[in-house]
Amino acid sequence: MSGLPFRSGAVPAVVDGFQPRLVPELESLVSGGVVLSGLGGVGKTQTAAEYAGRASVDLLGWVTAASRSSLVSGLAELGAVVTGSVVEDAERGARRFLDWCASTDRPWLVVFDDLADPADVKDLWPTTGSTGRLVVTTRRNERWALQTATRRLVSLDVFTEAQSAAYLRGVLGDAPGADDLAVLLGQLPLALSQAAAYLEMTPGTTCGTYIAKWRGTPLREMFPDEDGGSETVAKTWAISIDAADNLAPAGLARPMLSVMSMLDPNGIPLPVLTAEPILTYLSTGSGETVGVDEAARALGALRRLNLITVDTEPSGPIARVHALVQQVSRERLPAERWALLTRLVADAVLASWPDVERDTEHAAMLRANTVVLAEFGGGHLWQSGCHELLLRAGRSLGEAGQVRAGVSYFQSLRAAAEQHLGPDHPDTFRTRNSTGYWQRQAGDLAGSYDTVVRLYADRLRVLGPDHPDTLTSRSNLARQLDKAGKLAEAAEAFTDLLADRIRILGPDHPDTFTSRSNLARQLGRTGDAAGAVHALASLLDDRTRVLGPDHPDTLTTRNNLAYWRGVAGHSGVAEAFAELLVDRLRVLGPDHPHTLATRSNLAIYQGKSGDAAGAAHALAELLADRLRVLGPDHPATLATRQKLALWRRRAGLIDE
Repeated sequence: MSGLPFRSGAVPAVVDGFQPRLVPELESLVSGGVVLSGLGGVGKTQTAAEYAGRASVDLLGWVTAASRSSLVSGLAELGAVVTGSVVEDAERGARRFLDWCASTDRPWLVVFDDLADPADVKDLWPTTGSTGRLVVTTRRNERWALQTATRRLVSLDVFTEAQSAAYLRGVLGDAPGADDLAVLLGQLPLALSQAAAYLEMTPGTTCGTYIAKWRGTPLREMFPDEDGGSETVAKTWAISIDAADNLAPAGLARPMLSVMSMLDPNGIPLPVLTAEPILTYLSTGSGETVGVDEAARALGALRRLNLITVDTEPSGPIARVHALVQQVSRERLPAERWALLTRLVADAVLASWPDVERDTEHAAMLRANTVVLAEFGGGHLWQSGCHELLLRAGRSLGEAGQVRAGVSYFQSLRAAAEQHLGPDHPDTFRTRNSTGYWQRQAGDLAGSYDTVVRLYADRLRVLGPDHPDTLTSRSNLARQLDKAGKLAEAAEAFTDLLADRIRILGPDHPDTFTSRSNLARQLGRTGDAAGAVHALASLLDDRTRVLGPDHPDTLTTRNNLAYWRGVAGHSGVAEAFAELLVDRLRVLGPDHPHTLATRSNLAIYQGKSGDAAGAAHALAELLADRLRVLGPDHPATLATRQKLALWRRRAGLIDE
């Protein structure tokens, strides 16, 4: 081989504004190989080209590896270079080069660019020895096929915020709104370069006007090629999607990606994607019964092409997908399937939502997915009333302690319900009912009273006096009487309501149990603590029988019974709260508002038993947790601060 150093193959030019990527495995490469794996468009080829441009080697070979035939041809060309002769048989020519790699002591670097399938390079991996280097770029990430003791698989991600900003400054100068543009495009290098090209070729367009035009505009219009519109970005991923869909189980990766395109790109809990409604959707498209294993393998196919990532977190496996990949998938979804898919995905999120939210981060992720689905699904979630998922997400928000956010959520949901269903639809009434409830929880008693009174009148007019929802409004009215200090009137209202609920719903209906609980509380509030204890003991037996000992309502009854036993002067109250705390920790988790409430009650009875310092210490720990979980303005947080001050004073800790 003469004329050193020698280059073979067209090494791509490094684009203006190229941002160096810190790849330690590449920078420290002396011999052996590095496989750069990543989503199409993250800059794998550019990273390899920049590295090749500064490599000090005798031979630099750039081989297109999109197919086995192109790979063999490229290696055969390199074989002709190092031997000085051409052979007609490409396979034999490739072998001659591989033999040279294994025996030479000259430094060399070969790049396999855009490896489409690890199977294509079987028996074609060069032996790098002590002087050879191999760099591979690929969308695939099968570690078992691509990584060995001498060849490392490295994931290349999107730009950092700083890299995106530096790139756009290099191309567009100090263009206002460049940071917002980078966020919109998810810091993806290819998308940034295409957007910059659009801005340069469209006089008068700024980052701000580009962003404003983005929503509702097809990607082919926002990401032109040099020829004016070849959908470079969309085509980049269409290739990957096709490849994933051809992997076993064939035909499932594309519809699975369609499902993911309707959800939050930042995190989708795996149980959502393997829920029964999704399995039904996949089965309908494939014509065969699809189970959880097949759905998981479809996700695996997408992952193998770097179209998605799947990470294991404390809350469980989480799938993520780039927002632009989602948009490509949505734009290719037939219009007639959009409505069906929206409702199926909503059913799946709802089906995977736990009855008891032990994991606050998991619940927050489900709420985020609901928000994204509602944004993309639009009116499809209102076709036959308000989809239950929308109500569940709002209730979860309030139960997580974000009571004011819960009020705002249901006020917005009410406006949407009136738009889609009309003011007198039962589901519109349900949004108003939830608004009133969370207004009361947030301390807005006047607003809650107005909401409850108006809703009761409308439910009575539209649904009639015996409808369960009308009875619920009567219950809320009775609570308002109690809040207003009209204790006797509230007790009478709860008594009348209980009789009607037994008549209409039966003695073992959950709403009937709720009325019995409210009436027992009202007895205690009017001074009959013994009557409250008797009523709650009976209710506890029935709720345990019907709902089971671990049902949250059963645990609430135990809490209320212990409280009123304490008011009535019974012994063993602290022990009852301690036992309840164990069960609430087990069933509800440490951050559930009810668990925190039990800790408060236990701390108070610790103080009443004579350990004021212990009570103050327990309340201080509780305050820290309530601040973390509920925030500083939640009524329960404020109440804990007040109790902490009281018990610190009783413990003689005046300065604190």
